[in-house]
Amino acid sequence: MFKGLTRRDFIKTTSLAAIGFMVAGCGDDKSAATGGGSDKPADLVVYGKIFTSEDNKIVEAFAVKDGKFVYVGDKAGAEAFVEKGKTEIVDHTDKGLVMPSCGNGHAHYLSAYAVQSIGTMIAYEDDVNKFMTEIVPNAVKKARESGAKVVYGMGWEYEKFKANLPTRQQLDEICSDIPMYFADEENHKSLVNTLMLVRAGVMAEDGTVLKKADDIRGGEIGMGDDGTPNGFLKEQASTYVRSHLDNDSLFSVDMAKATLTKVQEHMLSEGYTMYLDGYSTYFFNDVYYQAAQQFEKAGDMNFVLGLTCEIDSWMNLDEKLKQAADVQKFNSSQVKANWIKLFMDGTVESGTGFIDPVYPDGHQGIVNWTEEEITDITRKANASGVTMHIHALGNAGVNRVVNAYINGGKPEMRNTIVHLRNVNEPDYKRMADNNIYVTSGMLWHHASNEQAEKFKTTLPGKMAYEGYPMKSFFDNGIPVSLHTDYPALSNSPDDPFGVMEIAVTGVCYFEGGAPWWTEELVTREQALTALTIGCAQQMFLENERGSIGKGKYADFLLVDKDVLTCPEKEIHTAKPAATYFKGKKVFSA
Repeated sequence: MFKGLTRRDFIKTTSLAAIGFMVAGCGDDKSAATGGGSDKPADLVVYGKIFTSEDNKIVEAFAVKDGKFVYVGDKAGAEAFVEKGKTEIVDHTDKGLVMPSCGNGHAHYLSAYAVQSIGTMIAYEDDVNKFMTEIVPNAVKKARESGAKVVYGMGWEYEKFKANLPTRQQLDEICSDIPMYFADEENHKSLVNTLMLVRAGVMAEDGTVLKKADDIRGGEIGMGDDGTPNGFLKEQASTYVRSHLDNDSLFSVDMAKATLTKVQEHMLSEGYTMYLDGYSTYFFNDVYYQAAQQFEKAGDMNFVLGLTCEIDSWMNLDEKLKQAADVQKFNSSQVKANWIKLFMDGTVESGTGFIDPVYPDGHQGIVNWTEEEITDITRKANASGVTMHIHALGNAGVNRVVNAYINGGKPEMRNTIVHLRNVNEPDYKRMADNNIYVTSGMLWHHASNEQAEKFKTTLPGKMAYEGYPMKSFFDNGIPVSLHTDYPALSNSPDDPFGVMEIAVTGVCYFEGGAPWWTEELVTREQALTALTIGCAQQMFLENERGSIGKGKYADFLLVDKDVLTCPEKEIHTAKPAATYFKGKKVFSA
């Protein structure tokens, strides 16, 4: 969960005429218009400018029957599916764009909304003073009143805190008898009190130091001037300590089902109906697997959910691989429990990404796994029907994952790399040749002028002004989806059209920085492809979802603006006027 930022000038999007968009049917499918008797009359017919996400085609109409597209083509052909009194007609002509609903290839809606129900969210703009004088005391008060066994929170911004990080001793002054755990907005770092360290076996009750510095593999325990842990944890040290919360009582299956309802409302309002969660075992149990299964069986689920089983470098590998294989028992038409999530490194901007050349101060970042280990894990996971989903931001980390996927993986398993801030040029072709998938942090392809100046001193060479490639994935034929990593946004948008604008312009609309790394900007059509069919392919759903085509589920959006032709700086203002799932309207503005 991570920050991403990159620089570029502005590239003009290719015009519709220049790429020869079709205004007839998908493949001019006249046979669909004469379809079987069971297709007529249609339940729903939609007219408008329709982007299909199939070879960038534009059509005029489609018809839906029993939740699936039965015709896609011109308006005249669709009229054959209309029967007065039986067919609903939606005419979106000149009102915006009709397109497939979107997918989010990696995000954390589940844990983010869970935290809101069990703890305290810290705002991006909150500083250390407000955190210590208002937020923590109020969180403690809430915990005491409710009888909670932990004080839990998430969202503090490292850049705002790092000059004056609260220590465990300062947190103890507010509360020393309840474990306290506050994750940062990236979920790569945390602040804890002494009792939390005692529960995790980092310290003994008498103050004896049991673990220090880099004693937890893949992580770092902050140490104070007195030689004891100071309560600041990085990377896998943070996940290790979090695992010692009373997770089963902290978050139950019933709470998970309530959270899924909120997540669904959020996603549908933004136009997402596919989502791969990057932290499904956040509470080190299978409550979300159980909740999702029950949610779908109750008929309440209006999206497709991918679930990942996280393996951290300090865990028992054999046990976790078995768990990742076992949770496939929860698989259904809308619940897909087919992925293992690993962290190869941290984040480049915070100095924990694994890079080459090294950072200006001489360190190379935090790397969690050897290449041999990742190769072995990939081989075992793929053999049991599980796909790899690995977080790697630094170019050295990306290279290590590519090597492991090639040497240990099966190309048909669509093993995926997540985020990719920096990539060595030869690795693009290797990814394409070996069917390695990418879910790209397009939303981080920007930076304020202040951040841009800072990177010149904290990052080496071109990494200071180049990061989060996009166009190179398309140019090399690499399957690519888009993700937002919500809520680890580094103050970036989560909605698809806010992200799309960044991918096209290299500028975040509310930030005002100069365009970033313009050579890597993409066209509007490429951005929409990554948002739709790209995510469906990543989730093995492309035969049934992700584009508007005959026989697929009718998952689509009525967008209130034509994001293919509107001024580039207005793309982010587009919103779904309606979201449809299996031909049913599940959100309306």
